[in-house]
Amino acid sequence: MNPDALATLHAHLLTALATPPTETRRLFHGRGRCWPGLEQLTVDWLQGVVLVALFKEPEAAHLDALKQLLVQFEWAQSGAHTVALQHRYLPQSTTEWLVGDAIDELTITEGGLRYLIDLGKKQNSGLFLDMRYGRNWVRERAKGLQVLNLFAYTCGFSVAAIEGGAEHVVNLDMARGALSRGRDNHRLNGHDLSRVTFLGHDLFKSWAKVIHSGPYDLVIIDPPSFQKGSFLLTKDYQRVLRRLPDLLTPQGTVLACMNDPAFGEDFLIDSVTREAPGLRFVERLENPPEFPDIDRQSGLKALVFRQG
Repeated sequence: MNPDALATLHAHLLTALATPPTETRRLFHGRGRCWPGLEQLTVDWLQGVVLVALFKEPEAAHLDALKQLLVQFEWAQSGAHTVALQHRYLPQSTTEWLVGDAIDELTITEGGLRYLIDLGKKQNSGLFLDMRYGRNWVRERAKGLQVLNLFAYTCGFSVAAIEGGAEHVVNLDMARGALSRGRDNHRLNGHDLSRVTFLGHDLFKSWAKVIHSGPYDLVIIDPPSFQKGSFLLTKDYQRVLRRLPDLLTPQGTVLACMNDPAFGEDFLIDSVTREAPGLRFVERLENPPEFPDIDRQSGLKALVFRQG
């Protein structure tokens, strides 16, 4: 993060905020490795709040220079009132509030839908912005469907599905706190919670509950790449895929997602072919343009498969 890199960041922010986004968006995505020296930095626009995340500790002088840039930037011209710097490389992902007062919770919008996120308390705020096109895809196709949302987190896919007219959505995640936030998100959007089920269970110990609520027209699989004690991508994704024939309707669809830069889309395609041979690959969803990457296989992979 040398002076040239910071000058690039400054120029990028000026361009991105010349016409500020009306909804939540990523302003700068250094992790796509398109800008040397900024590979470990991202900037998100949270509608008046700017969240800057550092994923690797920079040299002390470079960190000071970054803070100086962020404090001196003319945020007010874009409508921003708060700037937070999150140190994602620290165990507690410590957040510094460089401009404005600390904010614990914030309601943001995406596609006209509202989501409640956390700031300064957790590593992730509650909505993964690179999955915007995935949520749009679900919303556009959900009408009348029975949907299963595995590894649901705060239920962004569920909110999109119900908004799109899904008959019912079953959300499963072992983090009950995240599911509670999912309920909040549905309430924010005026959704009928009788059409939404929340299962706070370990998937691999709860197949009977999941199967009993099926079959499903659409199964969404969006697991973490690694979660200590509960999920390992190279072992556990296959355990999910081989259950798909028991979960899907005869013409059911699967949206299988993966965000590990070490594995390309072939990992998922080959795994589905091996574990659920009745499914055929249909398409890979594009990622939003604000998430450029020098290697298409390193970014988010959201793949559609269909039975029959």
